[in-house]
Amino acid sequence: MEYRIYDSELRVLELLWSQGELTARDIAAQAAEQVGWSKTTTYTVLKKCVEKGLVERTEPGFHCRAAVTRQEAQRRETRGLIDRMYGGAADKLVASLLEGQALSAEEIHRLRDLVEELK
Repeated sequence: MEYRIYDSELRVLELLWSQGELTARDIAAQAAEQVGWSKTTTYTVLKKCVEKGLVERTEPGFHCRAAVTRQEAQRRETRGLIDRMYGGAADKLVASLLEGQALSAEEIHRLRDLVEELK
């Protein structure tokens, strides 16, 4: 499933990744404390997360848990960035990230190892 995770959705996912299953009420309370969201805003974001398949909701009590891992979300978001900004070419993203950077011998070694693993 292709999707873009917005910052608001990521905030909800971060709560769930760090704390596991939470009720919508618990998420709303923490979001109000951390970023000043109203209960309505939190429930709207939760609804979008459920629609995208990012969060699973169970009843009774509107219990929520992340339906994707942090790593899966990172991979999908990175793939979207590569497709949108670099025409699908991962090497162009890496070149952009490393442009003007002085890499240590250890960093270069780890990059070479990674490239070998990917072959």
